[in-house]
Amino acid sequence: MDTLSQLKNELQEEYQTTRKFFEEYPDDKNDFAPHEKSMKMMPLATHIGEVFGWADTMLKTSDLDFATTDYKPKQLSTKEDLLKALDENYQLSDKALSNAKEDDLNETWALKNNGEELAKWSKYGSIRHSLNQITHHRAQLGVYYRLNDIPLPGSYGPSADNPGF
Repeated sequence: MDTLSQLKNELQEEYQTTRKFFEEYPDDKNDFAPHEKSMKMMPLATHIGEVFGWADTMLKTSDLDFATTDYKPKQLSTKEDLLKALDENYQLSDKALSNAKEDDLNETWALKNNGEELAKWSKYGSIRHSLNQITHHRAQLGVYYRLNDIPLPGSYGPSADNPGF
């Protein structure tokens, strides 16, 4: 199996798991945060949904400079908005991976701030990093759910709330 197919399959698996989490999202807890330094629940979930579009961005650009981009995080407020954003971002990245060539993964991609390089990877490495971000932030969301007695779907196997996976 080629690398692009592997990335595409992993993105799809993460999408399916994340969609299960978002289907349980409680609209009445948008402002919940477990600590004053923690992100609130809806901005956290929105961020997770947006990360699904990163592979598309990474394959089409060479960097992201925080000082010069016009990017603004989306402001979502309902579960339906969240699911729609997740679906749209997943489809963008799925299509980008389908249209990419293996050699595209060897090109460099960087995060910058006002021209200063903060991090740099191959495009393969940057996409892998984004997949790790999905997993990391979804685990955070799972803690938020647990603290609010929201049943957790299984991720990579059963959960205490979903033993049948």
